[in-house]
Amino acid sequence: MSVSLPTSGGSPFVTDGGLETDLIYNRGFDLQEFAAFPLVYDEHGRAALTDYYAGYADIARHAGVGLILATPTWRANPDWAERIGYDARATDRANRDAVALMQNLRDAWTDLPNVVVSGVIGPRGDGYVAGERPQVDEAADYHRAQIESFAQGGADLVEAITMTTPQEAAGIVRTANATGLPVGILFTVEIDGTLPDGSTLREAIAIVDQAGEAAYFGINCAHPTHIARALTDEDWAARIVELRPNASNMTHEELDAMTELDAGDISLVVSSLDALRAKLPGLSVVGGCCGTDARHVAGLWGQNHVG
Repeated sequence: MSVSLPTSGGSPFVTDGGLETDLIYNRGFDLQEFAAFPLVYDEHGRAALTDYYAGYADIARHAGVGLILATPTWRANPDWAERIGYDARATDRANRDAVALMQNLRDAWTDLPNVVVSGVIGPRGDGYVAGERPQVDEAADYHRAQIESFAQGGADLVEAITMTTPQEAAGIVRTANATGLPVGILFTVEIDGTLPDGSTLREAIAIVDQAGEAAYFGINCAHPTHIARALTDEDWAARIVELRPNASNMTHEELDAMTELDAGDISLVVSSLDALRAKLPGLSVVGGCCGTDARHVAGLWGQNHVG
């Protein structure tokens, strides 16, 4: 199947919301280490994943736009996978099988105009805390196995999301370029609009550009009111193609301490993201992140929940 990939100001795409928070709080799953990829091997889990993605397919169908099917592999990198008992061989298989599941869904939804399978990479460390800045070469080596699994499994592109340091993102771009897969980089930002390591988005994009070629950039895991503080009128803002906001306007530290879901105010998520569109002429991919589900993403596409 020939697919058209996301580009700055190009054809629009729906992508999904907060997979892990939806599975835990809305669907009753207990995800070890916040890892969703083991559900690929569980009958109940596969059914839940299929139902989850079908909600976003409905949104894309009603909007008449493309759909990015992002694999449930945010935690399927070596350190996190090892914590829940997956060795290198099992992790490779899990990443490939997650791609295969997305491909099967695409094959079933033949009425959708453009469905892209994205292999999702999460940070080596915590998605809310920067930790130590890695060396670019170190990050490139660390993420190589997962990127190669996606390439060999037939993913259309790689998306690295919730990146907390530009160096880790730069390493991922370097390896993706060597593998031949297009790569999108999504940073997360704090309430002041900077990355968790203190970098500005302009600085982070510049560091990635020195390492290789990212197909596009985006921002996830932050409320639109926080994202607004990261944006300027400089040219780099036109390179932001994808937004996946959080439902809650709490800080990352506050969210990390939560024991219940904060689904936020959908109308505020929608209105505050709409206010960003004029500053982001390249925006073409819109979904959600922590705390969001198909209701939020439907709202961002001007729909009531259609699932």
